[in-house]
Amino acid sequence: MSGMPRGGIPGEGDRQAEGLRVAAAPANRPAARAALAAARTPADLFPADDAAAVRLHRRLARLLHPDSVPEPERAGAEAEFARLETLWRRRTATTLTTRHRTYTLGPVVASGDLAVLRAASYDHDGTRHRALLKIPRAVTDNDLMEREARALNRLARRGAARHRVYAPRLRESFRHRDPDSSVERRVNCLARMEGWYSLAEVRVAHPDGLDPRDAAWMWRRLLVALGWAHRTGLVHGAVLPDHVLIHPERHGLVLVDWCYSTALGDRVPALVERHRDSYPPEVTGRHPATEATDIHLASRTLAALMGERTPPPMRAFLRGCTLPAEARRPHDAWRLLAELDELLDRLYGPRTFRPFTMPAAAPRP
Repeated sequence: MSGMPRGGIPGEGDRQAEGLRVAAAPANRPAARAALAAARTPADLFPADDAAAVRLHRRLARLLHPDSVPEPERAGAEAEFARLETLWRRRTATTLTTRHRTYTLGPVVASGDLAVLRAASYDHDGTRHRALLKIPRAVTDNDLMEREARALNRLARRGAARHRVYAPRLRESFRHRDPDSSVERRVNCLARMEGWYSLAEVRVAHPDGLDPRDAAWMWRRLLVALGWAHRTGLVHGAVLPDHVLIHPERHGLVLVDWCYSTALGDRVPALVERHRDSYPPEVTGRHPATEATDIHLASRTLAALMGERTPPPMRAFLRGCTLPAEARRPHDAWRLLAELDELLDRLYGPRTFRPFTMPAAAPRP
């Protein structure tokens, strides 16, 4: 079912119901306070008809304004008035409605090559939940958004449960028709993530190269994520700095933007043009992609992250992962992880936890 903006012209029966509702609007402050206290969502307080909702908001604002109460009651009145205004802002914000939820759209929080990510929120069981809506810029990329939804569903169904933290959680995927242009876009709703940075941001924050000991835990987790995806028959197809997120304090990693994913042995459907030089020959040459495709991309990403600080033995290791011939590269990410661990043991000894932080005002790429 298409996601549609809430609103529109109500039918005659709706008009009559709205008339009754407005007629029963609170007539005094106690009634207004009771109506506000009983409301969990904007729909619990304001009618669907926009004109009626404006009239009711004005009435409630007059009745609940803090200036209308004695000084000893002022603090409580200010809190109630603030709650009224919060519900009103949510009522008047742009919304998208699907079969399952009504999303209130917030600001753009990120802008990628294919889509923008907008903050959103919705009510469920009386609780307000936060989410991200991934909206493609062009309708010609709807197929890539659908591809991402299929990949995330496949990972959730077929992938080992203990590794699901390595990919975003898909809440739902739906079609939304713009009421002004009638253009229909595929929108993916993802769980909101806080405190994460892309490897592109990490690289900008460390222009002289990241300490290989810090890059090591990111590399290890990325290989776990890739091995997990490959076991489900998927190639990510775009393991680029913008698509690898890390959580500094938790040493967590999530591989995002599965729009370019494909089944093992199929071609990668599209590439990020500004990163063309990072892709292996099988992608640019429109040949089948394999596990070695992701390993090549991941290795290029980590090599760029460390830069000149990469030790010679690690450089040799990376060269073996980025050979031009797909058949000569490693194909098993988890086996490669074991080999990487052996290399790290030789270079740095037994693994120890290294705290990692990002600058408070980390520059954006």
